[in-house]
Amino acid sequence: YAHAPATLTLICVNYKGDYGVISECRLTFPICNRRLGVVMEETPTLIIRNGTIIDGSGDQTYEADIEVTGAKISHIGQSHRKADYEIDASDRIVTPGFVDIHTHYDAQVTWANQITPSSCNGVTSVLMGNCGVGFAPVNPDQHDMLISLMEGVEDIPEVVLSEGLPWTWETFADYLDTLEERSFDVDVATQVPHAALRVYVMGKRGANREPASSEDRAKMAKLAAEGIQAGAFGFSTSRLLQHRTAEGEPIPSYGAAEEELQEIAGAISKIGRGWLQVVADFGESQESEFSMLKRLVEKSGLPLTMTLLQRDSWPNEWSELLEKIEAANAEGYLITGQVRGRPTSTLLGFELSENPFLGCPSWSEVEALDIKAKFKVLSDPAFRERLVNEPGGTKEQIARYRDWDKIFLLGNPPQYEPLPESSIASLAKKQNTSPAKIAFDLMMEDEGKTILYHPMSNYSAGDMSCVHSMLQHPNTLMGLGDGGAHVGIMCDATDMTHALTHWTRDRTRGDLLPIENIVQRMTYNNARAIGLNDRGLISAGYKADINVINYDQLQLDAPKIHYDLPAGGKRLIQKATGYDHTILSGVPVWVNGNPTGRLPGKLLRSQ
Repeated sequence: YAHAPATLTLICVNYKGDYGVISECRLTFPICNRRLGVVMEETPTLIIRNGTIIDGSGDQTYEADIEVTGAKISHIGQSHRKADYEIDASDRIVTPGFVDIHTHYDAQVTWANQITPSSCNGVTSVLMGNCGVGFAPVNPDQHDMLISLMEGVEDIPEVVLSEGLPWTWETFADYLDTLEERSFDVDVATQVPHAALRVYVMGKRGANREPASSEDRAKMAKLAAEGIQAGAFGFSTSRLLQHRTAEGEPIPSYGAAEEELQEIAGAISKIGRGWLQVVADFGESQESEFSMLKRLVEKSGLPLTMTLLQRDSWPNEWSELLEKIEAANAEGYLITGQVRGRPTSTLLGFELSENPFLGCPSWSEVEALDIKAKFKVLSDPAFRERLVNEPGGTKEQIARYRDWDKIFLLGNPPQYEPLPESSIASLAKKQNTSPAKIAFDLMMEDEGKTILYHPMSNYSAGDMSCVHSMLQHPNTLMGLGDGGAHVGIMCDATDMTHALTHWTRDRTRGDLLPIENIVQRMTYNNARAIGLNDRGLISAGYKADINVINYDQLQLDAPKIHYDLPAGGKRLIQKATGYDHTILSGVPVWVNGNPTGRLPGKLLRSQ
């Protein structure tokens, strides 16, 4: 590029006999490279002017105009042209749209067009079907089994799924055809889920985690390959004991034999595309489990991504696994650790699905009430006194809801790396009272809608130092936001907004990270990892998925409960201030925090 001419000119000259030159046409094309170039000389439909571009490559920022023609970026550089729609991005950063590789919108996309809270937080592409759970393939008599599975593993209420899912499919290809007919404010990609596949092929035997026969394995392998052929981007499985059905049974894929996984991976590899997404227990079986995953990659040739979190029970496990991942990549295997940019958190509140008093006998008196009626009863001093002095329930409930040293006021704006001295335990000690009373009084603020924050992973040291290390490692991908899941207790789908603010601007408890690197992780790296090679960069010829962001004002709002799921189901939605424009396929879908109503998003099929 350094020695290339600025333009190439094609001269077409027409002759006619002895008359010489009849006409001459000169077509001049600017040389196309990553930052400057055109792909066609059409009138742009959108121009973003004067923005500070963070292009997704990891390179330094620069200022330029961006011309968009149709759904693609057509020119980057100074533009003197006019467009149908123009955005003044002075004092704004301009990034590619974010690519979220770990969501659970498998149900939501069948009834909704706005895929919130991801789409209102700068995300323009989502990959769902993670953790081995989904809704296809499915036999007509197995709907309840998959609903129970999703309710238990991903905390989506049964009534919401029963009311909302249309069940207009049986095979995975049928499911994709159903989504093909719909439109969204993001693009949607899918994966073939192992648990659904196992139940479809083996029925109750699969749900009960019985060993698969050779015939079972052959059928699952064939169907998984057909799912990839139809357009899925990968195959997902869960080997996590924590993942259970609504009845408390382990997920059907838990403990599946290596032989079963090898046969499925082998069939997928013959298609020539796709990856393996795995969430697994390690602990004392770290060596054998990782070796098995490594053999999957070795024999199939497929890339594999695995969940990587710091667990309090094994606080050094993440770094040990990361060393193994690094060593495997040095040997030529393609394995990534999928990390989250903040702790996995449980949110606690009187309007939410969980709170510190769920195990108390008196809670049953108010549990079924709506928040207004509940607040009225909770406001009774006598009831408060009785509730805060009751035991907190089982050992498991106390660990989950009453780990007072690691429960904090979330606040507005939310604080995801709070100081230890701001914990409920510390506040109670300072005020010479019980943590239960402090928690109760805080949650009663804002008419009973105030939220407490309990980091469940990535916080063993009382800060996010482990996350800082994970986000700098070349063999990690940023994901695990779980958009569409855990709707009444989590809202980690907004992690990308948090990463952009916390890790590049706001962090006070440790070092920051370069904004160019964080943007690269949320765009280019994720897009390439799953085979979306047309997006993730602001470059001529790439898809025009773009965020125009008021970086100085970018801020997450506190999450709030909305009752907008089927059957009036509730979910947490967390919006952000500072996204001036989110553009999908050249079309503004969110402007200044409001949806435009335009839905250019579609189902993506792997190629």
